[in-house]
Amino acid sequence: MQKWCTEDWQFELTAIEGKAGHCRLGLEKGDKFVFSYECPAGMCPKTMIKVYTWCEVIRCGGDFTYRGEKEKYEMDIPCADGCIQFHLKATPINRDKNGKPLPNGPRPKDE
Repeated sequence: MQKWCTEDWQFELTAIEGKAGHCRLGLEKGDKFVFSYECPAGMCPKTMIKVYTWCEVIRCGGDFTYRGEKEKYEMDIPCADGCIQFHLKATPINRDKNGKPLPNGPRPKDE
């Protein structure tokens, strides 16, 4: 793997309600996933599809207040099956002193 993009957002997805016996993967209240662009190990792929969409809103300059949330970068979201409730929090990372995202590294050459 030759990652060259400098990610400028980090996301924290925490299960805030739900029991392991209700989730096919056994996720439960207190489970936490921290990621930037990748799908975190152990995360439900069906739910990640929903979460990814909201992460893209943030990456493209939007915020969650447009959907009625009080915080710009935090929202609650149910899992795809409705048995686990998550809290999603976005945090800017890899920024210069003015808050501007740092540049990407060199792109790997095709050989």
